[in-house]
Amino acid sequence: MASQSLRLSKSRFLAGLQCHKQLWWRVHEPDAPELVPDAALRNVLNQGNEVGRRAREYVPGGELVDLPFYQFDNKVAQTRDILRREPSPPALYEATFLADDTYAAVDILERGPRGYEVVEVKATNRLKPEHLPDVALQVHVLRRAGLQVERAAVMHLNPECRYPDLSTLFVREDVSAPVEGVLLGLPDELAAQQRMLEGPLPQVPIGDHCTRPHDCPFLERCWPKLPDHHVSSLYRIERKQALQYEADGYATIYELPSDLELSVIHQRQVRAVTAGRMVVEPALAQALAQFGSPLAFLDFETVSLAIPRWDGCRPWQNVPVQFSCHVEAHGRGLLHDECLADGASDPRPALAEALVAACAGARKVVAYYASFERDCIRQLAEAVPRLAKELQRIEKKLVDLLPLVRNHVYHPDFGGSFSIKRTLPALVPGLSYADLRIGEGETATLELMRLMFDEELQPAERAELREALLRYCERDTWAMVKMLAKLRTLVAEQLELF
Repeated sequence: MASQSLRLSKSRFLAGLQCHKQLWWRVHEPDAPELVPDAALRNVLNQGNEVGRRAREYVPGGELVDLPFYQFDNKVAQTRDILRREPSPPALYEATFLADDTYAAVDILERGPRGYEVVEVKATNRLKPEHLPDVALQVHVLRRAGLQVERAAVMHLNPECRYPDLSTLFVREDVSAPVEGVLLGLPDELAAQQRMLEGPLPQVPIGDHCTRPHDCPFLERCWPKLPDHHVSSLYRIERKQALQYEADGYATIYELPSDLELSVIHQRQVRAVTAGRMVVEPALAQALAQFGSPLAFLDFETVSLAIPRWDGCRPWQNVPVQFSCHVEAHGRGLLHDECLADGASDPRPALAEALVAACAGARKVVAYYASFERDCIRQLAEAVPRLAKELQRIEKKLVDLLPLVRNHVYHPDFGGSFSIKRTLPALVPGLSYADLRIGEGETATLELMRLMFDEELQPAERAELREALLRYCERDTWAMVKMLAKLRTLVAEQLELF
């Protein structure tokens, strides 16, 4: 029998399926800094816990094994006591079992006429392949612990559900058949993981498994530091292709042969990197013609909730809650408008009103990756039908700055990315996001959720957070203003050469 510290659990087993080295570090270095959850992971875990609690309402009448998650043996004992009781409840929540030196906690264990059904709750909008070994481990452990498990299911969020009708919040999919298939090889994998944990750190080469199905927290320990302009920095290159270039002896963009067949964007990237300067295509001048003044520059920020709380919203929908808009006003230069949700109530009516007013005088509305702004505007039109026509007119005015840059310009400092965070400081030296308290979109989303839903946030901290969010969103639209001006300057400089 393995010591308690080396026993497996669901999370450990799944880590081991991805990589034995990751599992070894998780077990032997439980306090490793890489394992401290960041804000994004904490948000996922918190929303997942909320989904799990809500799922119990759809399988009512059960009893919760209500002990801290780390008290494994106590949870096992309490589960055993409940199951021995006569009569036992129709369902158990967080029932925990131990067999083959492996713990398994079951989100919902439902008693049927001929045995039990294991129900795994997932805060996703669909069944995923990686869910099957998760469920299979539970079935294996429960059966080895002496429980008659007849069926297995995954209960996930329903993307067709719309608030306020949450009666269809979950979809319950029977996975009994595929789980039985996974079970065939599961005992051998468990034994292999347990043998591995008793020995030294295993040697596992890097590969696709490092990021599938999730990014390994120990990536930086295993992956070597790449040289500047490594072939993997080619825009959207597939990992397999980058590895092939390396195998052929081409580690960096500088080493790629001149007769290599490349996409147009890759060709431009190679030219810029090898020359050490920005490349500007002559067609940029014509492409700029669609950006006719007066312009509005628009950027939205959104929040995403597993369990929707505003009319018409579905699980994990990106709901707009903030925008910034710089507008060219005749005779008054650039004006700035902004709107940010205040509290947990539906922000969309106020946002729609402010947006219509802000864009009223614009001929075109500039966005960076305009499909995102288009979706936000359509959501507002659906949520606020009295302003639908005005919002649809704004949508029709959208022009996208991203393809203008991607198809006509490349600077070596882009590093294979056309995100505004990379293109802005390269095109407009001295202007970036480095001076802001909030400097990227994922953090902004998490902080927006804290601003809107954290009732314990103190007034001073709330005010500071609100200001930081406003400045971040404002920087996005100001970045577009300055980048478009730079592109026009580049065209003017080209014309002066002829």
